[in-house]
Amino acid sequence: MTKNTRLSDLSQDYKESMPADLRETKTFQWYLDECYADPKVARNAHQRVADMFDHYGTEYDEEAGVVEYKLASEDPLNDGENTFFGRVIHESIHEFVNKVKSGARRLGPERRIKLLLGPVGSGKSHFDKQVREYFEDYTLRDDGRMYTFRWTNLTDVIHDQDPADATVRSPMNQDPLVLLPQEQRKAVIADLNAELDAPYTIRNEQSLDPESEFYMDELLAYYDDDLESVLDNHVEIVRLVANENKRQCLETFEPKDKKNQDETELTGDVNYSKIAIYGESDPRAFDYSGAFCNANRGLFSGEELLKLQREFLYDFLHATQEMTIKPKNNPRIDIDQVIVGRTNMPEYKDKKGDEKMEAFNDRTKRIDFPYVLGYEEEAQIYLKMLNNADVPDINIEPHAMEMAGLFAVLTRIEEPDNDTVEMLQKAKAYNGEIDDGDDIDVKKLREEAEAKAEIGEGMEGVSPRFIGDEIAEAIMDSKHRSRGFLSPLTVFNFFEENLEHHGSIPEENFEKYYRYLELVREEYKERAIEDVRHALAYDVDEIQRQGEKYMDHVMAYIDDDRVEDEITGQMQEPDETFLRSVEEKLDIPEDRKDDFRQEVSNWVSRRARTGDTFDPTDNERLRRALERKLWEDKKHNINFSALVSANESDDDERNSWVDALEDQGYSRGGAKEVLEFAGAEVAKSEMSD
Repeated sequence: MTKNTRLSDLSQDYKESMPADLRETKTFQWYLDECYADPKVARNAHQRVADMFDHYGTEYDEEAGVVEYKLASEDPLNDGENTFFGRVIHESIHEFVNKVKSGARRLGPERRIKLLLGPVGSGKSHFDKQVREYFEDYTLRDDGRMYTFRWTNLTDVIHDQDPADATVRSPMNQDPLVLLPQEQRKAVIADLNAELDAPYTIRNEQSLDPESEFYMDELLAYYDDDLESVLDNHVEIVRLVANENKRQCLETFEPKDKKNQDETELTGDVNYSKIAIYGESDPRAFDYSGAFCNANRGLFSGEELLKLQREFLYDFLHATQEMTIKPKNNPRIDIDQVIVGRTNMPEYKDKKGDEKMEAFNDRTKRIDFPYVLGYEEEAQIYLKMLNNADVPDINIEPHAMEMAGLFAVLTRIEEPDNDTVEMLQKAKAYNGEIDDGDDIDVKKLREEAEAKAEIGEGMEGVSPRFIGDEIAEAIMDSKHRSRGFLSPLTVFNFFEENLEHHGSIPEENFEKYYRYLELVREEYKERAIEDVRHALAYDVDEIQRQGEKYMDHVMAYIDDDRVEDEITGQMQEPDETFLRSVEEKLDIPEDRKDDFRQEVSNWVSRRARTGDTFDPTDNERLRRALERKLWEDKKHNINFSALVSANESDDDERNSWVDALEDQGYSRGGAKEVLEFAGAEVAKSEMSD
């Protein structure tokens, strides 16, 4: 679009985005031919939703053994605005899709409520909303198209038909195949399945809704049971597109005050405006406006489902197990929809312990949506929040989001039983930070935590909303104080000040959470010290040279070969003293050195096969080791007094360090703050040595 876009351009763009047959009407024979050409047109709701997830793309994570669905991991419709982060979340989404796909194959979950269970802010509502949004889009596309029908020219045959009802759309948006009697329908569906290329089979045993059944009976009687005449003269096929705003194939149901709950909100009620015309017992006088009616052919979403009264939940028993609803003053109605419920922990615990809810609980498939347990993945949630907002011109300093995520994760993971593993070590292990020397079994830690937790690890703790709210407050406070940067120290202060004022944090957790906050402060101090050391001593060329030297000696060691001395040019044995001086910076013990050397060698070989040049900074562990060795080699030449001195003579040196910190992503003001915060610690440590 250009700056001066014309209305005609907008109109044409809209028209091209809509299905070509959106406003067209077709014959029943046309629909029958379409089904034979593409049997997937006649899919049921579970099958269509299952195919929808695959339509937008998948990616298999071999390490985690989880399929990541791109509608969640990349959000292609919104350019990545609503992506999901965290291994545990994608495991939950994978589990949800597997249940839908099992339902598509009629393995049982099609007769169950898919209950998303998790603490507040864990992403279950966000995911549910995203599924509905993508279902709308999918039904606009050719791969996801579906059709329904409408009755026409009814007043020509039915003498008491209201002229306003001369044309009546299928009130349940049923698939046109239900217009065929069961025996004839079975024959057609058998033909379709013979041509179907899918992991499921087409099946449709539904009855016409009561109103449509009334019209069919009246018309068949008029045409002497000539079905072809009925379908040719009184049925039109129309495109069906899911639309949540229109309550068409998508419905979100919210619990209301207990005194105002009425089952007719789910199943529909008498249409009082039609009673005077047709009479109370006439199926034409029923209003198909219940939530289950609106969701037919698509998705029913129950918000805070378990907050509903027990008696009100009984309607879900028929809706799930029998795939029917039984409204007052109307015959039963067959339904076809994926029923999704969402609930928080207190409601689930209450209903789970209720013996009178046994039948309902038996008809649910629980999918846990825990909090993210990798702190770098958690940090991505906050960065997404900032990317989606109109954030003031402010620099987010290094480690700010990661340390916020680390605090959140510490509140969510179970305290390890093993005395050899501390909480901070466990959080780092969950983040993938395990060195060869660490005696940490992540799988065992997870198993112990699952056995210890009441429902599951990550189902309690501080929510991303609390963290996000405090980050937002810290940003606005920084701007108010004319600070053009947000530092971790400012974020920590807001956590500490507001922890006790957040309604979702129990009072009994305050002391424990303050302790976790101190752990995070210490971790940040260590990282800030590393950044200052990096600024004081880092030399890109020297890192590269030392890295190449290390690899030359490693390869000679592995191949039992000799290496050329870089000064004399003579061939010599690998320099074991030099190799260990690098490896000891990672606390790699003598008996594990061969494993580390082989690991680095394999990494270099893989890069060589793909044509990538050697760069030691691309390997996280090797980079850290070389940087620490470089610090040991160069620190004797650093003027540490300049870190704490107020002398103007030291300004040039301090400014060079600030410049180096800016290269690491700090703002100028943030660099000065971290130099003051961590520089004194570095100077104190080195000057005392």
